[in-house]
Amino acid sequence: MTTKTLHNHSLTGYLLGALAGASYGTNPLFALPLLGAGIDAYSVLFMRYAFALPMLAMMMVGRGRGFGLRRHQVLPLIALGLLMAASSLTLYVSYAYIGAAIASTLLFIYPILVTVIMAVCFHERASWLTIMCIVMATCGIALLYRGDGGETLNLTGLLLVFLSALSYAIYLVWVNGRGIREIPTLKLTFYVIFFGIFLFAFKFDAGHTMAILSEKPLLWLSALSMALFPTALSLLCTSAAIQRIGSTPVAILGALEPVTAVAIAVLLFNEALTPRLAIGMLMVITAVTLIIGGPNLSHHILRVRKMFPRIRRK
Repeated sequence: MTTKTLHNHSLTGYLLGALAGASYGTNPLFALPLLGAGIDAYSVLFMRYAFALPMLAMMMVGRGRGFGLRRHQVLPLIALGLLMAASSLTLYVSYAYIGAAIASTLLFIYPILVTVIMAVCFHERASWLTIMCIVMATCGIALLYRGDGGETLNLTGLLLVFLSALSYAIYLVWVNGRGIREIPTLKLTFYVIFFGIFLFAFKFDAGHTMAILSEKPLLWLSALSMALFPTALSLLCTSAAIQRIGSTPVAILGALEPVTAVAIAVLLFNEALTPRLAIGMLMVITAVTLIIGGPNLSHHILRVRKMFPRIRRK
């Protein structure tokens, strides 16, 4: 592979990673109109998962992937599906309490929760950078909690987003475990969504939902787009980007997720964005980005420090 080809390969990877983060950040764009029309979160997510399944199935067939599972993989996939579904549900419900902009930013703390889980449960050592980032993220959340006028965010909404981030963090830790790691990403995601949909199926209000969609046919476009952009397209771009540039740069580009969600919520849904909230969001996004890119960042900082040797006192 020539230098020019390698450069184009990497550039494509970065563009795909950016598209993956931005497309996942479109969740509020398609979910809020459905929720605002009176469709409950269970029904909205049922449609999102139900429409995404055939899209993912076509991707699997197109790539020549089989649908077979080993017996010991079924129960873990059921548990992972319920975790992912719980994360989606608590996030969507939180929109009614604290707004999509702040909810999407707070959801982005899940890499920090992964770090904490690995340190507490698997005794992984936390570096000075990790501790600093956790403190920074905590300060950012404190700024988000209390607005410029002295009012505080709804505690129920904050807890829902925290549960959403925690569920996703546990999912990420579990999905890297033995027996699950060997399942191809596309097949894994298909079955996670397949098993997760059962959490919504029991409370899917088909009659009420279809009545609203009949009155407002344009909402069908929101439902289909919700399954396509923040679900199928985001997954496809993420997988392709990881193959080209690796998981760490793709995870860092995931910062575009809350940025996109905040822009949509503020520009299209008139959610307030005060300087205090903007600073809090920036602190959370920066802290998480530093944690994700921590090892590489520490390496570069060490190289720079070595260029300036310490002066020994006589």
